[in-house]
Amino acid sequence: MKTEFGFERLLLDEKKAIENITKTLREYVKTELKRQGLVVALSGGIDSSVVGALAVKALGPDRILGLLLPERESSPDTLRLGKLVADYLGIETIRKDITGTLESAGCYRKRDEAIKEVIPEYTKEYKAKLVLPGIVETGNLRLFSIVVQAPSGRIIKKRLTSKAYLGIVAASNFKQRVRKMFEYYHADRLNYAVAGTPNRLEYDQGFFVKLGDGAADIKPVAHLYKTQVYQLAAFLGIPEEIRSRPPTTDTYSMPQSQEEFYFSLPYDKMDLCLYGKNNGIPAINVAKTIGLSEEQVNRVYSDIEQKRKTTRYLHLPPLLIENIEIIKP
Repeated sequence: MKTEFGFERLLLDEKKAIENITKTLREYVKTELKRQGLVVALSGGIDSSVVGALAVKALGPDRILGLLLPERESSPDTLRLGKLVADYLGIETIRKDITGTLESAGCYRKRDEAIKEVIPEYTKEYKAKLVLPGIVETGNLRLFSIVVQAPSGRIIKKRLTSKAYLGIVAASNFKQRVRKMFEYYHADRLNYAVAGTPNRLEYDQGFFVKLGDGAADIKPVAHLYKTQVYQLAAFLGIPEEIRSRPPTTDTYSMPQSQEEFYFSLPYDKMDLCLYGKNNGIPAINVAKTIGLSEEQVNRVYSDIEQKRKTTRYLHLPPLLIENIEIIKP
């Protein structure tokens, strides 16, 4: 549908964008971070694959280390596709299964205890995921539910209490924080920096774990909408299987899209809503392009603003009682 506002607003000059990112990466690694290379954790998803490709273009494959960090609830595709892109990029990889570390920290046990607060019959043989009602269907307060699948295949869905929700999220966040611990171990060992992988949608809306996947020395694609990351992926020749894979959280044992867990809309529609919100585009103009009503887009606009407020602390550095001036050398 041809309108005054459309997907063309997000189109990039891919060559120019890549030149800008890789030039800045080289400068920051050398002059600001004073490191010899970059560590990139490869999840088999589009963002980490593109960050890996940009890092290679900036520094060369010999100065990039790819980490493969699966655990027992990871999708089988995570490891396979992470290795696929590493092979395509020609970079060294290290595989570390983090299941044992998570078990020692009580990740699975603490999460399961929180789930059992609302579903007493839940056991470790069940699978589970968190879901959030879609923003376009209702303007009411949206609360998380837990969906579990019994070994028999029976599905149970229950609304979470605040205590159970916080317990599940707190325990699940071990996964991102343990991965980051290994990223920084290898970065310290090699005198490398850590490259983060959030895109603009994730960065803006707080879709990351503080001191987990939110921790990095540089975030090469945080200024790019996810639609634009896909554009760069095609230009960079990222394998088609990765480019056609739907975005997932890969955090819970049941398959789970980012849409049902957090954003409530497919990434391309969320990108246009975020762009519209950022640039003062009336909701009716966005609505015509993405096939929603003006009221529905206004709900998304409100949700964007609400997420910015509730996740602001994720972006904050440690707060100081008094300002401390560090004299630059």
